[in-house]
Amino acid sequence: MTTAIPSAPGNPAAKGALAGGAADRNGTAETARVRRLLLWYPRDWRDRYGDEFAELLIAEQAEQGPSRRRTVNVAATGLRARLAGVGLAGHPLDPAAAARAGLATFASCAAVSGLAGAVMWAQLAIGLQWAVPDDHRITQAMDIMSGALLVLAVLTVLAAVPVAWAAIAAIGRGAGRQLRRPAALAGAGALVLIIGGRHFANGWPGTGGHLLVHQSLVPGGVAAFGWAATMWITSYWGHPGMLVAFPAAQLAWMTASPVATGCVVTGAVQLLRRVELSPRALRYHTWVACLAWAGLAAFLGAALCWLSSSGGSAPLFRAGIIDRAGLAVTAVAAITGAAAARRARLARLAEALGR
Repeated sequence: MTTAIPSAPGNPAAKGALAGGAADRNGTAETARVRRLLLWYPRDWRDRYGDEFAELLIAEQAEQGPSRRRTVNVAATGLRARLAGVGLAGHPLDPAAAARAGLATFASCAAVSGLAGAVMWAQLAIGLQWAVPDDHRITQAMDIMSGALLVLAVLTVLAAVPVAWAAIAAIGRGAGRQLRRPAALAGAGALVLIIGGRHFANGWPGTGGHLLVHQSLVPGGVAAFGWAATMWITSYWGHPGMLVAFPAAQLAWMTASPVATGCVVTGAVQLLRRVELSPRALRYHTWVACLAWAGLAAFLGAALCWLSSSGGSAPLFRAGIIDRAGLAVTAVAAITGAAAARRARLARLAEALGR
């Protein structure tokens, strides 16, 4: 039989048990509160410094008590650490890692901008395949958008070659185990996009027209592939009744193509963050990023020119919700990419000075 400890005011054992239980509960609650605060920081930071920082916070709160100012400061510092981890604010002690993070973030922004821009470009190409616009600025905008996308495609290849070479060399030395999965992810996604894009390009709405190549020198096959690769970005998702009328194969492609696109972008970004690049390669990629941003700026200007002049044109050239949303996404991604490229350049300079 267990004997209960009386809770009379004069019983010291009862007081000690109650005090000990309250202290344990308070300590557990304090630890849980500190652990929640640490979630503001990225996982890598928590794995490296989380336990030590948690002990410091617990000791400070035990000595000074709860403080809203401290909570806000921890959250703000954690957010800054997250931004620094993706190359958008400050840089860690390793400038090379900071430069790679900035370049990886820029690559993500460039991919998002290119994807949203390709949707607008593909729609405009269909219109120019069937009709001559009343406003000549639409044709000029198409020329600039086409040139900008071509520049971005060429720069993507120029940036990918050194990264691929460094990854292959690392894997060949047996030091590239962490590079195999992102490389396979990007390769598989690219293969699916190429095969599926070529197949579904046969259903391009511009088939049968003949004006595009005469107005903007864009081959119909390129426009058809761009349309097929971005077919899933459509307002039909908001109209299920119309969407179910699509062929099953097309619906399957509209579901698979964004997954494949995500695989390509995710794999490429992970490769860029993990591969070891020489200072010369980092300098090269920084300049490529600057040129790519100039191409994005040119594309944005041309797209804005089209959207501002399409109101009085034929229905084929009128911008819709998807086009306006694409312009907004492209603008935000371009601005974010510019910040990431700047941080990458500063980190590279810091590494050069450190050497």
